[in-house]
Amino acid sequence: LIRQEKLAVELVGLLGNAHHKNRVREILGAYGVQTVYHAAAYKHVPIVEQNMIEGMHNNVFATCYTAEAALECRVEAFVLISTDKAVNPTNVMGATKRLAEIVLQGLQQRSTFTRFSMVRFGNVLESSGSVVPLFREQIRRGGPVTVTHPDVTRYFMTIPEASQLVIQAGSMAKGGDVFVLDMGKPIRIAELARRMVQLAGLTLRDEANPDGDIEIQFTGLRPAEKLFEELLIGKNVAGTDHSRILRAIEHSLPWDDVRALLDELLFAMDRFDCATARDILMRGVREYAPAEKIQDSVWLRTASGGKVLSLRQSGRA
Repeated sequence: LIRQEKLAVELVGLLGNAHHKNRVREILGAYGVQTVYHAAAYKHVPIVEQNMIEGMHNNVFATCYTAEAALECRVEAFVLISTDKAVNPTNVMGATKRLAEIVLQGLQQRSTFTRFSMVRFGNVLESSGSVVPLFREQIRRGGPVTVTHPDVTRYFMTIPEASQLVIQAGSMAKGGDVFVLDMGKPIRIAELARRMVQLAGLTLRDEANPDGDIEIQFTGLRPAEKLFEELLIGKNVAGTDHSRILRAIEHSLPWDDVRALLDELLFAMDRFDCATARDILMRGVREYAPAEKIQDSVWLRTASGGKVLSLRQSGRA
């Protein structure tokens, strides 16, 4: 695309982990990076629920370390790609993304140069993990198309819409801003599945049409999954110069409180204490109301008396 459009942009492929602060700092300093769009997060709700400590490491601490590196390298703008699941979260994924927002708001209090901001939105059509490619493949195979619940709804926008609005929102940031994209009305996933079957030139198989081509099967909500998502905590929101970008006015914490909370959380995580870690997460994100008991797979196996082998013990070291 760069070659086609004759853009004067150099692409550089670099290996690294957002959790490795020194590596991130080296890269930002070597290339004089002006803007960081931080999208490195685990966003699959059930998988993070079943691997909660790793979800916290990646979603909270990798964000914090990358942001601190940006602060030290005097990056002009740091934009966190957040999610609607950070609002009134019922799962670890949403709660860790909300805590990442709070971390950046706290870091903004330390910054005299870097502008930290967050852009919160829902699902992006055709992106990795989107239901659209999944439904398309299920229809190609002859069905069934699987939907979790008849009434589940989600917000959607296209990749070009999301990309443009994220860039525009980041350019408006004054520091510590939480931007919310206007994604229109939420869409019922079951209706989306029906439309995709029809657009494929096929008919729906149901009680009214038992000879149809494709059946929709309802599989049940996944652990900690919500029927619908929200974009705002409360109703305190202000407009911006762009009609589809809103600025949410939401609570934050002083940096000293954030730092103390992170220290506590890291100590609990290092001991693989899922119960304490979740309690600390609930303290930091006061809207977090877990929908399930702890689901971490290793924690449950250990708690039930199952023997967890090290790599050396299992013969794979």
